[in-house]
Amino acid sequence: MAASTKGWPASLWRETARPRPSFGEAGGSQRADVVIVGGGYTGLSAAQRFVERGLRPLIVEANGIGWAASGRNGGVVSPKFRFAIPDIARRHGLGVARRMAELGHEAVEAVEAAVRRNGIADADLAMTGNLRCAHSSGAFDALKAEARTMREDFGDETIRILDRDEVAEETGSQDFVGGVLVSHAGLIHPLNYALGLAEGVCGRGVGIWEGAPATAIRHDGSEVVVETPVGAIRAKHVLFATNGYSDLTPGTAAIRRSVIPFRSAMVATGPLPEELRARLLRHGRSYSETRRMMRWFRPYRDRLIFGGRGAFGKTDSKAAFDALERAMQRVFPDMEGVPVTHRWSGLVAMTLDAVPQIGRLDDRIAFALGYNGAGIAMASLMGRYAADVTLGDRPDLALLGPRKLPNVPFYSLREPAVRLTAGWYQFLDTIGR
Repeated sequence: MAASTKGWPASLWRETARPRPSFGEAGGSQRADVVIVGGGYTGLSAAQRFVERGLRPLIVEANGIGWAASGRNGGVVSPKFRFAIPDIARRHGLGVARRMAELGHEAVEAVEAAVRRNGIADADLAMTGNLRCAHSSGAFDALKAEARTMREDFGDETIRILDRDEVAEETGSQDFVGGVLVSHAGLIHPLNYALGLAEGVCGRGVGIWEGAPATAIRHDGSEVVVETPVGAIRAKHVLFATNGYSDLTPGTAAIRRSVIPFRSAMVATGPLPEELRARLLRHGRSYSETRRMMRWFRPYRDRLIFGGRGAFGKTDSKAAFDALERAMQRVFPDMEGVPVTHRWSGLVAMTLDAVPQIGRLDDRIAFALGYNGAGIAMASLMGRYAADVTLGDRPDLALLGPRKLPNVPFYSLREPAVRLTAGWYQFLDTIGR
């Protein structure tokens, strides 16, 4: 059953994506070893791992492969967490911090391995690094201290501190006072990556039901029954892999209160003139700011994509897009007159403790979600670990789990709380704090 195009964002990724594959007819009464609810990076990576362990998984996806965050994000492959590794060391000890750093690098390697394994050439994976650009002298001091700690305590000899002139040469912008370059990071076409993963697992016998939201999930003896509008599946296990879109379907009610969805918006320009391309983002990396309301930018072929957080509500926001375009003009004043051709947004799943969540609700149902804006790499890795956790294993994931599912207090107030927090962060960014 092919996915409907209704409700798909008019993104640059959709316009430049490979032809959508057909995964066969969905529906009927089925049996599987595992039902995976959600067909994004987490669910697809988990499906691959289940197959490796000799199981027969089936994926149910409410819309289509790549409809949600896996097809809407900025295409940045990064090992980062919301907390810096040195901060984790101060709070939890050096051993935990080292394991978290290892997991960050494992996550990037999981993407590289998946692209190779499935032959996803049109994912356009380019391991060109990520440059974190300091918006103030205080932010630059913090970046430099973090970089020195990563070298001295964690043996990262690849991390580089860049001064104002070097960052200006890298970006073509005079807006930053310095930066830190992380080499083990890159860029990808996120929708082609998702579609390639889906084709890969489908070729290994994994069933994929598109247009099949999980409307109810119930235990029946030693099995779990997942009901959808097109049919029901009986399975030994269920894995929830719906991340920031967990409130879309009644069947995922058990996990929706564990994350705070935060809308991230982005715009893409038309093709840049050759002279401008030679000056802006010339090294083809991803670039992110140190602001609390982080903005980021990257090239895609002959275009520029500029994104950031701070959009609100359940749909695209013209005000958020307009604000992004103004910010882009401030960072890159030479862009004046270059048209914006695409605007789109998606949901980032934020967690209260700033790390992803993985664990089990009971001995039949597991979950993995909450990537805090770094989901391409981390979801690709956590999906694999989530498969192991679903089957009762307890891998060493340091702060990530396995753990009990936390609930966000006062969940019904999440939207006004997000607005208040974002407003405070924007104020601090404005005054350079």
